[in-house]
This record gives sequence, structure tokens and C-alpha cells, in this order.
Amino acid sequence: MKEIYQQYQSFIEENMEENAKGALAVRDFLTDKNLTYHGNTIRTLQIPKIFTKEDLDRFRKIVSTTYGIFQKVINTYLEDPSYRNLFPFGGELRDLILTPRGYDSVLPIARFDIFYNEENGDFKFCEINTDGTSAMNEDRVLNLALSKNPAHQYVSQSHTFSAFELFDPWVRTFCEIYATYKKRVEHPHVAIVDFLDGVEIAEFYEFQRRFETAGVTCEICEITQLSYHDHHLYSPTGKIIDAVYRRAVTTDLMQHRAEVRPFLEAFKNEDVCVIGALNTQIVHNKWLFHLLRGEETLSLLTAEERSFVLEHIPKTGLLSGESRDLRNVLSDKNRYLIKPLDSYASKGVYAGIDCTQAEWEAHIRTFGGNTYIYQEYCPPYRTANIDFLEKRPAFQDYSNMTGLYVYNGKFSGIYSRLAGGAVISSQYNERDCATLVLRDE
Repeated sequence: MKEIYQQYQSFIEENMEENAKGALAVRDFLTDKNLTYHGNTIRTLQIPKIFTKEDLDRFRKIVSTTYGIFQKVINTYLEDPSYRNLFPFGGELRDLILTPRGYDSVLPIARFDIFYNEENGDFKFCEINTDGTSAMNEDRVLNLALSKNPAHQYVSQSHTFSAFELFDPWVRTFCEIYATYKKRVEHPHVAIVDFLDGVEIAEFYEFQRRFETAGVTCEICEITQLSYHDHHLYSPTGKIIDAVYRRAVTTDLMQHRAEVRPFLEAFKNEDVCVIGALNTQIVHNKWLFHLLRGEETLSLLTAEERSFVLEHIPKTGLLSGESRDLRNVLSDKNRYLIKPLDSYASKGVYAGIDCTQAEWEAHIRTFGGNTYIYQEYCPPYRTANIDFLEKRPAFQDYSNMTGLYVYNGKFSGIYSRLAGGAVISSQYNERDCATLVLRDE
């Protein structure tokens, strides 16, 4: 792999002008394909991320072990009130989590984000995404854009690569899960639901197209415009919704619960199939990492699973004045980061290594309380790459984040993100890269 990356870098360094023009062509292609985030075209780098078959074998093992642990955690939460009380869910959210989902899968879709060391296979978890798992379209379009990348075209002359197909496998998985739903109908009408204001909807259109190609009627729905009566959930066009592909994250649902009351009532009354049901919040919430390392969870696991958790789940605690470790967090800032207990898209995440001591102490004072956690900082694996859209393009080291897509417990693909800083943030510094698998015999 080092030789292949060196091929990319050498060709780029010897052909800077050609690659600069190629980067502009890629940017224009991404803009034309409406590959944007918060109104801005996605930024990428000149060298794609490449993994080997050996990497994929490791990823399958990671996914299999993690999913097995999560099944135990979710099922124990649903069955054991004492274990349930360890989680920060109360009131209506707890009732929604406990609402029967009506189908077999406890965790239909997820993305496990890890810091993966490509040289030795070691890794640490960053976070777990369940609600709103996304970026399938980014990977698809970024792979298409490689046709305009001179460095990749050059390296492809001597190596064979393949990309992941992330849409059709999810449609098949969705339909397989729905087939276990106790109130299933023969020809279900599917609704992709979210708060559509500000959402990059191109991905939804692609999923809609794939559902309809598979013979399943599908529409994209603003979740606040659904209606519920006569034991049916209705789309804004008046169609009965049989199955929901939920992209609205639980945090947003609870913040806008009055506006999404028809959806919540239909779900609570078990009058619609929601994939995924709100029990996914059990592993989506960032307090999970703290609980995984506690004896109440470790006692549920096999010896292999216990070792897996203690080795790969970073130490996590509540950022409050009562925290026994708070003094260490303040004094040894480079070992920690802080993040909201329940958020997404890297919102509100701060790494001590990126802050002065004064800035770090100010963050601790501002966010200390019951809504923030501190977490052991895991230095990401870094690789050299170049962004030709910078004012002075030059190779530099970027931190790597590897997102493992999980469809009903099966490893299904990879989402690759890189950044120059300690925290990889979709809001500020992220670069998305096409992900490829080396297929050389």
C-alpha cells in the first residue's frame, strides 16, 4: 500500500499543473452533481482512500463483534429496568424506546466511526451513528469523480480497484427486515422521512430511485407534514405509509416533538413500521461508551467481548463538577476531548490538543454539566495528501476517520473522511475521499 500511495504522490509532484486542472474539474463535477453540505460543495483530496482485502476482513470482524455486543445492550435495556436506569433517557423518550418495533432487527442501519491504523490494524472507536446514518451519496459521487483525477487514472493503469455499492444493499436489507414485520402488507409504500429544511436531499432522491427500481413505491416526506388518523400514517400527498425509512435523528424528534406528533403517535400505537425504531437511541447516545466499560455491561459479555471493549472503547465520563477525573481533564488537556452527550455532525466537539490552556479551561467552564462528556483522545492515523483548492497546494499529513457501514449487522462499506486538525468536523475542516478496495491478484 505504501508503494501505491507513493505512485500517486510521485505522479502528482511531477505533474502539478495537470493535477491542479483535474482538481478543478472534480470540483465542478461535484457541484454539478449537487454534492454539498450546508450549501457548500464537498471538498476532497487528490489521493483516494484505498483498503486491502485484509483490511476488509478486519472490518468484518470489528462489525460482527460490535454488533453482537450492541444486541446484548439493547435487549438488556428493553428487558431489565435496573440496567435501563443507567441510561440518560426519561419521560416520553424512554416510552418511545420501549415501544415494540414489530420486526426482528434491533439495529437495522448504523455507521461505526473508528480511528483505524492501516499499518498494524489497531483501532479505537470514535462514535456510533444510527439515526440518520448518511454519506452514501458522497461516496458514490466521489468515486464517479475519479474519472477526472489524473493521478488516479495513472495509477489505475497498473492496479485494479473496486468501489462499494451502498444503495441497493440497503434497499434489499430494508425489505428483508420489513418481511419480518408482524403487520406487513404485500406491497408496502415506503416513506423516507426527515426534517427536510437544510437537508442535502440528493441522497434521498437516489434512495427513492433505488427503491422504485426494486419495485417498491417510495416518496420523500417532510416529517412535520405527516398526518395520522384511522390507524394509518399518511404522507403529505395523502398516501398511506406502510414503512418508514427514518432519517430524522432522535435528538431532533424530541426537540420538535409537538411538530412531529402524528409520526410519534402512529409509532407509539404500532400503526406503522419504522425502520429504525427508537430503540436505536440506546447505542446512538454518546453515554454508551461510558456504560460499555462499566461492570454492569461487561458482565453481559463473553471474555472476548470484554477484552474488545476495554481495548477499543475510549474512556468516557460526564463533564461535571462532581467528576473524579475532572482535575485530570483540566490539567492534561492533550489527553482529552469534550463533546455533547447527544449530537451529530461533530457539533460542539473540542479537542484539548487544538486549544490553548486558557481556551480549554474556558470550554470546561462553559460546557461543564450534565449535557457534555469528556473522552480519552485517540490520536488518529495520519496520511499525506494534497488539496489543490488551497491557496498554496502542498502535501501535508491528514487525520483519517474510517466509517464502517453496517446493514442489519453486516459490514457493507466504508465512508472515508480526513482533516488537518485533531477533530474531523463536517462543519469546519473535513475532506471527504472516495473509498476503493485494492483488487490486484
